[in-house]
Amino acid sequence: MVTNKGFANGPNDQQRGIDFIGVTCSFVCHDGKGRVLLHRRSKNCRDEQGRWDNGGGAHEFGTSVEDTIRREIKEEYGADATNLQFLKVYDLHRKLNDGTPTHWVSVCFAAQVDPRQAKNNEPYKIDDIGWFSYDNLPHPMHSAADHSLGAAHAAGII
Repeated sequence: MVTNKGFANGPNDQQRGIDFIGVTCSFVCHDGKGRVLLHRRSKNCRDEQGRWDNGGGAHEFGTSVEDTIRREIKEEYGADATNLQFLKVYDLHRKLNDGTPTHWVSVCFAAQVDPRQAKNNEPYKIDDIGWFSYDNLPHPMHSAADHSLGAAHAAGII
């Protein structure tokens, strides 16, 4: 069983995305009517604070990608994910606030959520949430948003 959840517990622990390639499951939550649910990252996030993000989280050992997507949507938005649809896989190269390079492989899905269920379920990490059309996205956007939102747009979801 993995106990460090990707964060160093001691000087010899390895960190996902830094010491080895991490796997993240990203998602594009939509309402089935062309709108996408995004959140603005708070100052407490490890990087890209203040940027609008479509959401995601580290893939945990022993779980399916679909279960990771459902868990992360429930954690972030308190909503149930339905109609999961695979969008794409892509490499994500970014830097932490201190300049440390990171490398993740993102497995991206679209998931329909009920707008009445969606709420800011992680106020420590999320400053705001909102529903947007693809033609009216907020700024600034997360560095990976083009990958995920572009794939959802190309698939006709948003």
